[in-house]
Amino acid sequence: MAAVEEPAVELQDLGRDYGERAALRDVSITVPAGATLAVLGPNGAGKSTLLRVLATLLRPHHGGARVLGRELPRDGWAVRERLGLLAHEPLLYRDLTGRENLHYQARLFGIERARVEELLERTGMARRADEPLRTLSRGMVQRLAVCRVVLHDPVLLLLDEPLANLDPAAVEAVEPLIGRGTGRTRVVTGHDPTAALRDADLVLGLRGGRAAIAGPAADVTEGDLRALYR
Repeated sequence: MAAVEEPAVELQDLGRDYGERAALRDVSITVPAGATLAVLGPNGAGKSTLLRVLATLLRPHHGGARVLGRELPRDGWAVRERLGLLAHEPLLYRDLTGRENLHYQARLFGIERARVEELLERTGMARRADEPLRTLSRGMVQRLAVCRVVLHDPVLLLLDEPLANLDPAAVEAVEPLIGRGTGRTRVVTGHDPTAALRDADLVLGLRGGRAAIAGPAADVTEGDLRALYR
């Protein structure tokens, strides 16, 4: 009998506080390997906080969290090289060029420079890769951030509004790298809940840090979304 693959993400009554304010409270969901979880909710609902907990950048204060079979925060060191976080900030150095930023990241992971050039070509950034980031548009910086996220071939993608600032051509370029077709496990936030539903297997709808929706995307109705964002 074939072994059952362990879930990529398991949350059980997860909580995270900022001082006396609960940013997340009693959040539970299981994400199978290879599935896409859409994290929805109004501004301040806890979406970005959840991604930062999964990325091991924030410690959970309550409940349990397992990522790629490892307990957080105890085993966070064991999962960091296997995940890629695309946050609101690109996590790139503004005074370096795109190529310099990616070569620096490649050295950290022991990756050949050819991988950098491949990603620059695929995202349409090869011709602008020798310009400092501070001179580039937000959309170009976002494309370079996508290169950084997938450079080391992570098995889990944590994507916080990944298509922000991208025009249709750029979306078409990055989709093969971070889209559902990659086969990677993805946890994705977005500003368009209807589009997120079409692209997801599971939905976690947060309101005030609590899970108002948690389950298959196919079960979520328009009424559920209206209630979530009211």
